[in-house]
Amino acid sequence: MLVSMSGPDGKIESGRDGMIESGPDGMIEMSQAGEQQAPEARFYSETGPALAVARLAEPVIEDMGYRLVRVRISGENGCTVQVMAERPDGTLNIDDCTEISRVLSPLFDVEEPVSGTYHLEVSSPGIDRPLVRASDFGRHAGEEAKLELKAPMAGRKRFRGRIEGAEGGEARIVVDLDEFEEPQVIGLPLNEIAEARIVFDPQPHKPGRAGKHRKKR
Repeated sequence: MLVSMSGPDGKIESGRDGMIESGPDGMIEMSQAGEQQAPEARFYSETGPALAVARLAEPVIEDMGYRLVRVRISGENGCTVQVMAERPDGTLNIDDCTEISRVLSPLFDVEEPVSGTYHLEVSSPGIDRPLVRASDFGRHAGEEAKLELKAPMAGRKRFRGRIEGAEGGEARIVVDLDEFEEPQVIGLPLNEIAEARIVFDPQPHKPGRAGKHRKKR
């Protein structure tokens, strides 16, 4: 039944003066004619300075055969610009991180998407990776995820459940709903998702079986 609701992480760091670390672990998607297909668009979008970084980095990374996952700017080490990337198969290794960092560093030095001094960190998605494309939900079907919407739907913004996949512009997950005795598959519009990520849990939550408390009537 579908209830429609429509309406350990490695990295590479380099500062402007350069510094390097590591990432966990490719292929280019090809059409039948042997030509490279257009990369799948992300439904996730950054804001503010992170958006400026993403607009610069994404086409460059794609030309290199990688995909942008997310850009995040934090106050770590003064200011850290984290560019999370992957190969089309979801992997990224230390050599990939090094290659991306060496290309982006001089680009950012010239374009200055972030003012002042900062550290550039290129990292892989990791085990608690963000979900930013429809295909991420298909690749990680069966895993646990947390999702937060941009605005409440049916009085709720946050959801946690088992990923079923994505179809028709919606992410589908199995969740507990107070209105039903059994777990339900719900569809959440991708364009309404503010953030989604895998939940790494050695003892995953099982909808409808544990951790569910109902009011006595």
